[in-house]
Amino acid sequence: MAVDRDHVLRSAAALLTRKSTATMDEVAKAAGLSRATLHRHFAGRDALVRALEALGIAECEAALDAARPAEGPASDAVRRLVREIEPAAGLLAFLYSENQLFEGGEQNAGWTRIDQRISALFRRGQDSGEFRIDLSPVWLTEAVYGLLASGAWAVSEGRVARKDFTFMITELLLGGALRREES
Repeated sequence: MAVDRDHVLRSAAALLTRKSTATMDEVAKAAGLSRATLHRHFAGRDALVRALEALGIAECEAALDAARPAEGPASDAVRRLVREIEPAAGLLAFLYSENQLFEGGEQNAGWTRIDQRISALFRRGQDSGEFRIDLSPVWLTEAVYGLLASGAWAVSEGRVARKDFTFMITELLLGGALRREES
């Protein structure tokens, strides 16, 4: 029987977003595989996390494409981005907490591309006068990641409703990022 790699990764992501300390045995069970079969495809947890990182990068890039960050007002583009990325937010929250992805000084080039695209969106909002200029685009990008992770954790724990995810994140982020008229 052929193993559906996408199914295995999505099963692992679903489990690890709820229980980041899950063992490889638990991951195998969640995917409907034996541990031996899982290990034939992923030599260990590090290999599995790296494969999940590639999935997370692909999902972020697809969300960015769907959000059309260069179109319309920047605040609308931020709302579209958060809405598009919401299905992958749990996976991103897990990846955000995986220190091994950031050890050794070499970040995956995919994260760099994503960072640049999101920062460009905030820079565009600053250039148009829509966003404050005293908060750097890099900081606003990091704030998006932190809010996505926090929102995903809050939803998974049942502390907030999934339907409120986009609203909560964008209102908090944009409420702090929008330029205020001086009195």
